[in-house]
Amino acid sequence: HAGYTYCGSCAAHAYKQVDPSITRRIFILGPSHHVPLSRCALSSVDIYRTPLYDLRIDQKIYGELWKTGMFERMSLQTDEDEHSIEMHLPYTAKAMESHKDEFTIIPVLVGALSESKEQEFGKLFSKYLADPSNLFVVSSDFCHWGQRFRYSYYDESQGEIYRSIEHLDKMGMSIIEQLDPVSFSNYLKKYHNTICGRHPIGVLLNAITELQKNGMNMSFSFLNYAQSSQCRNWQDSSVSYAAGALTVH
Repeated sequence: HAGYTYCGSCAAHAYKQVDPSITRRIFILGPSHHVPLSRCALSSVDIYRTPLYDLRIDQKIYGELWKTGMFERMSLQTDEDEHSIEMHLPYTAKAMESHKDEFTIIPVLVGALSESKEQEFGKLFSKYLADPSNLFVVSSDFCHWGQRFRYSYYDESQGEIYRSIEHLDKMGMSIIEQLDPVSFSNYLKKYHNTICGRHPIGVLLNAITELQKNGMNMSFSFLNYAQSSQCRNWQDSSVSYAAGALTVH
């Protein structure tokens, strides 16, 4: 969810997997960058505008989620300030253009959840994930490296700094592909990789775990990886991007 010049072509690999003919509801889970949030929050508006056409928020699903007592409302200001969901809206509109009057969106702002909260929300969303007419979009960047991000992990055995970053990211990506929320949490505790959408990813992994218990067969694979620039010295900085797709068999 960075500027499209940086992450746009990478994200497109994920959107190419969308089948607009079967998709009727799109859940968009994005991390909160601006407000401290210990749970998840729902928007207080009915429509999100995009340069292509307006996207309607699914008030029926919002009602179901609200009834659980697990959500709060984000203010209009928070909604407008937050880019993690917003950056996906034009993509969603473009991918669904051929069926533009036939779907709704369910934007969810995900807070800094504890592991047990990630499990609770995973369980809640798992029943929606099981429905083939629902699509889940999980918004995240990968490593934010450099002094301005206060993160400068460097494994010299990997060669140049940007190679160390790629190695670190791909370690995390392969754990996500294993669909193991506990291993992903342990990886984050060990390396503190600055993956801003770690909580939305954690919620998704827990939802998958819940469905696997019930015998559903799923696989996740990453399709593309990119960095905004190649870091070679301590003054440099970069953000990494990864696009992947979850398939239900």
